[in-house]
Amino acid sequence: MTMTNSHTDHSDIADTGRAATMARYGTADDLTVGSRPTPSIATDEVLLAVDAAGVDAGVWHLMTGTPYLIRILGYGFRAPKQPVLGMDVAGRVLAVGADVTRFAVGDRVFGIANGSFADYAAAKETKLVAMPSNLTADEAAVSAVSGITALQAVVDIAKVQEGQRVLVIGASGGVGTFAVQIARALGAHVTGVGGSAGAPMMRSIGAERTIDYKTEDFVEDGVTYDAIIDIAGRNSLRRLRRALAPKGTLVIVGGEGGNKLTGGIGRQLAAAILSPFLRQRLAFFVSTEHYDYIERLATLLASGDVKPVVGRRFALEDAADAIHHLENGESSGKTVIVVADDKTEG
Repeated sequence: MTMTNSHTDHSDIADTGRAATMARYGTADDLTVGSRPTPSIATDEVLLAVDAAGVDAGVWHLMTGTPYLIRILGYGFRAPKQPVLGMDVAGRVLAVGADVTRFAVGDRVFGIANGSFADYAAAKETKLVAMPSNLTADEAAVSAVSGITALQAVVDIAKVQEGQRVLVIGASGGVGTFAVQIARALGAHVTGVGGSAGAPMMRSIGAERTIDYKTEDFVEDGVTYDAIIDIAGRNSLRRLRRALAPKGTLVIVGGEGGNKLTGGIGRQLAAAILSPFLRQRLAFFVSTEHYDYIERLATLLASGDVKPVVGRRFALEDAADAIHHLENGESSGKTVIVVADDKTEG
């Protein structure tokens, strides 16, 4: 293990640690949890003792290598360049690189790491912030990836204003729970679309109305919205536009379905081509992973205006089960892998 700075708590760093890894692209059943060398850090990175790590759709895509576009974009063509899964992280700084100025050994942080399903993970200084004192490690660990995605979608792209009607499709999931709360904090009237089991939770975090996607149709009820945040949805642009106010904004966040090569990107590209010719605004974006956004999120979390919704908890050894739980669409809120003490709720 190579360290690049004398600012290191050597007493807390072992040469190896547990990690959930994929030797090649595959399914959760191909995931193995075993001993792996503690990662080295670059001059602009910190080494973390991981307390907890969040599970989201991005992890699934990097595990399976689909759509194949992600392989072309540099994540590894035949096998993942980063064999350790996980991005969302909360933990304690054990060592800092020579160019790191924002953190010191012992700091509690949360953000985005490079392989967080592990005892130890390396993370760019620019993708971490101090953990608010009112959050547990589990809550912080599920916040960064989903939270900044929701923040950018609701605030920066949709530009939601007080009094507007906002529809969040996928409101019971990781990004959705943050989107509902951020829109509500802005004074919007929020309707959440999700499964019936998640309806009480969606209402508890600020949705004035909930729609069960299995039995109700948000298009046919005749209500139109100033902003629609469509998270990993499969609705056509035509359907979404019918529920959008004449000068409303649609924001497509991620996207499932489509073909194995490009996934759901076809819908995003169609939105970009069509939008200039409409009074309605059809937008999509790729979330920017930087501490500027995570700091904005941390302010909302510290104030209590937004509270992470933690779903099921799994031990690191049960990481495959955590991903199966995500795949089965059973999650309400965001699933977390508890690493530091493996105290789980089953």
